[in-house]
Amino acid sequence: MSDSLWRDERAIEGLPIRLVIALVVGVACLSVMMSTISGIETLQVTEVDIEPHPEVTDPGTQDVVVTVVDSKGSPVSGATVVAKSGTATLSSVTTGETDGAGNVTLSLSPSLGPNQQDGTVTFEVKPPAGSNYEDARSNTDLLVVESP
Repeated sequence: MSDSLWRDERAIEGLPIRLVIALVVGVACLSVMMSTISGIETLQVTEVDIEPHPEVTDPGTQDVVVTVVDSKGSPVSGATVVAKSGTATLSSVTTGETDGAGNVTLSLSPSLGPNQQDGTVTFEVKPPAGSNYEDARSNTDLLVVESP
């Protein structure tokens, strides 16, 4: 049987042409798949973050403007911002929805415990429904500092 393979000229000549055809077809399929994948932008998810203004505040009632931005710094409208107690205490959870400029004004009353010099108010973002935004990482906190 091994003698018959040595004498069969098709095996030697046919193998390289089949490999060349398989390689050409494979490269063509790969380029089509890569162009299709790069053209699908809806599968990408963009992380959002917040920018509180001011970033540092005193205990007591005051308005804090919170801007929700995407990873490129563009404002995100229609997102819900949730302010919660961190190491500084809030009497309740405060929420608001961002406007067209990505801003929401929250009235916060942070307080610090006895012998506590500073603390934080934390924020969560609920992205607009049906958007490609997510809030998976921690956001910038509002620093609350007791005046000396």
